[in-house]
Amino acid sequence: MNRTLPPPDIEPAPEVMCLSHLWAGYGQEPVLEDINLSVRELDFIGLIGPNGSGKTTLFRVMLGLLPPLRGTVTILGEPVQQGRRYVGYVPQHVEFDEDFPIRVEDVVLSGRLGRRGWRRSYGEEDHRVVTTALEAVELMDQRHRRLGELSGGQRKRAYIARALATDPKILLLDEPLAGVDSHIGTHLYGLLQQLNQRLTILMISHDIGAIATCVKTVGCLNRRLYYHNERQITPEMLEIVYQCPVDLIAHGVPHRVFPQHLLEEITSSERQP
Repeated sequence: MNRTLPPPDIEPAPEVMCLSHLWAGYGQEPVLEDINLSVRELDFIGLIGPNGSGKTTLFRVMLGLLPPLRGTVTILGEPVQQGRRYVGYVPQHVEFDEDFPIRVEDVVLSGRLGRRGWRRSYGEEDHRVVTTALEAVELMDQRHRRLGELSGGQRKRAYIARALATDPKILLLDEPLAGVDSHIGTHLYGLLQQLNQRLTILMISHDIGAIATCVKTVGCLNRRLYYHNERQITPEMLEIVYQCPVDLIAHGVPHRVFPQHLLEEITSSERQP
């Protein structure tokens, strides 16, 4: 489902990514079917959907790691294989040996490998970009510590900094809050909203409540994409994608996804004996 066109007197932001009639999967078995999406500069799109719905597959296509079965992907007007240099990525899981003596600064510096190549040493520009990335995620005071010594939330910020070190125009985040508590999550979402002032962001998350408060618009994905061009998540949207009653989707906390006027009705009914 394509985004709604803005009123004629409002100039739309430039398009930074376009997916047109995209089909993708593994072998000849499609996981994604006829995906159409126009991503605009400084969008902050949250993607939700059940396990196995194709969310990570969609990111793999956007990163040029999985070629489409059909359709096209362009990034800043270029085919995905060339345009992916504009995309930074933070995966859901990063496996590492906590005893390995790699410093936070070196982890972030590894994000520059694609810019300099394997044979060229890091230069002044690389270190300047790394410093800027560490400052953006508020980790400059931790830069000399081993990665394994950081908390879960600090490691998430280090991985975001590594993605920022690639100097991206677009940032893809796969479950950025997985494994961190709600207090740290609130801090990270605040960080992402700051980054969105200069970066376009697409984020996968199972936390529907956080999606509803953090992002600008929401897309529901379950093989097909239902893009709503708004932040509000309605029960109808969720039931279409999850094929499940909304109270089960919200894990018994329906006020996390209902509009405000329905929240008042629910709260009132819960108080009744």
